[in-house]
Amino acid sequence: MINKRFFKTKDEVEVTFELAAEEVGQSVAIVADFLNWQPAEMKKVAKSKTYKFKTRLPKDSQFEFRYLVDQDKWLNDPEADQYQPNGFGEDNSLVSTYQ
Repeated sequence: MINKRFFKTKDEVEVTFELAAEEVGQSVAIVADFLNWQPAEMKKVAKSKTYKFKTRLPKDSQFEFRYLVDQDKWLNDPEADQYQPNGFGEDNSLVSTYQ
């Protein structure tokens, strides 16, 4: 799941990426172009049984990302705005910050 929060006075969008813990393994990282394709561990939230990663991204842009589970399994977000072929025979998830 992807949640977006737009600000009236800022040129950025707060984006929260969320993945249900029961759908994945012991660790989840987000790998994205806005992170220079370096994995960033997602925080496990016991109360909501999810993994979360929150960041701020520039408005009016699109960003590619995927989830890396247990350092060996790639997942896309089922609620991504779109999907983009990634050159490895698979698709990347796409998040848009256009309002």
